[in-house]
Amino acid sequence: MSSASAHLPRRLLQLYAGLTLYGASSALLVRAGLGLEPWNVLHQGLAELTGLTIGVVSIIVGAAVLLAWIPLRQRPGLGTVSNVFVVGLAMDATLAVVPDARTLPVQILVMTTGIVLNGAATGLYIAARFGPGPRDGLMTGLHRRTGRSIRLMRTLIEVAVVATGFLLGGSLGIGTVAYALAIGPLAQLFLRVFAICGPGECSTAVAGRTPGRVILPR
Repeated sequence: MSSASAHLPRRLLQLYAGLTLYGASSALLVRAGLGLEPWNVLHQGLAELTGLTIGVVSIIVGAAVLLAWIPLRQRPGLGTVSNVFVVGLAMDATLAVVPDARTLPVQILVMTTGIVLNGAATGLYIAARFGPGPRDGLMTGLHRRTGRSIRLMRTLIEVAVVATGFLLGGSLGIGTVAYALAIGPLAQLFLRVFAICGPGECSTAVAGRTPGRVILPR
């Protein structure tokens, strides 16, 4: 029996725990009101435009991005498809029960908690090894098709979604900057914490030696 099969129950638990925590932690950033991570700036802007919830918009955008995999010849995994639905549902569920932070100290606390939990969610989800999220697949697919670096593709995509989301009314602020600076090191840390290792292998291989090379699950 392969190590992947032997660890299947734990991998499934990590997958869905990670995706649920990712949605919940993203909701905390919304409630903090100090700025969102790049893709949720776009999701929030589209939610303002359409009147849909941010979680529903996340699902719709994730599905649309997944369709873009077809010409890029990307192959989705269980984690890819699950990502589309679970993150958005968890985000809306959390927003339904967590109120807005009203004072700056509480806002900072909620923002910090959201970023740290998002890093933990990233480690859980990636270490489960069920395929990249739809947005990461777009990045790696463009990398393969164009020959440009993953770093460049990620930068171009995230600048585009942040700019579009901001113009539509998405929240851009210190939380966006703090997330961008902290998520790489946090993801790298939690990838090691939640690694599922078999003889002679370890799932932290999906992360490079430096935090900047971590591929995030969006």
